[in-house]
Amino acid sequence: MVSVILPLMADTPGPAEPSLEEQIAAYQREFQGLDPQVERVVSALSRLNRRMNVAYGRQTAELGISNAEWEVLKALVLAGEPYHLGPGDLAKRLGLTPAAMTHRIDRMVAEGLVTRERDETNRVRVIVGITEEGRAKWLEGLRMATVFEGDLLQDLSTAERALLGELLTRLLRRVEDAQPDAGGRLSDLD
Repeated sequence: MVSVILPLMADTPGPAEPSLEEQIAAYQREFQGLDPQVERVVSALSRLNRRMNVAYGRQTAELGISNAEWEVLKALVLAGEPYHLGPGDLAKRLGLTPAAMTHRIDRMVAEGLVTRERDETNRVRVIVGITEEGRAKWLEGLRMATVFEGDLLQDLSTAERALLGELLTRLLRRVEDAQPDAGGRLSDLD
């Protein structure tokens, strides 16, 4: 089996990103109050998140969709059958303004990934639903992500995976408790 984890910075022109050790040393030089253990964890998580987003972006690009469109499809699937949500509900779940959500839905309707119809019980309300093509792209993207994620965690034992999942979930809960409004974006990107 060919590994899906590729060097992400190999073709990037310019100076390479400093190693974590180099970054922490520079931070400690500039700010003596820095806890190097905390900085290692936070910097590693940040770099991992950035690289995973690049990898996922490459996968969704192979499918002919963007990460942003993948997130809409995911939200509709997570809503459960019949895989419908109102644009306002989608915007809240994705942390977008209604205008940004409308723009995204317009694009996805044109691409055949979602439908937009009037609610038969309330003609003022609009409902967005996933199409067969949208669901097929979501499933293929999930399959691709599963392979990538399995490769990513291949060196961890089952117990280590469970512990890592527990620790990261605790960190996530702390951030969610401290900043419950931080689930969205600071600004709309598309």
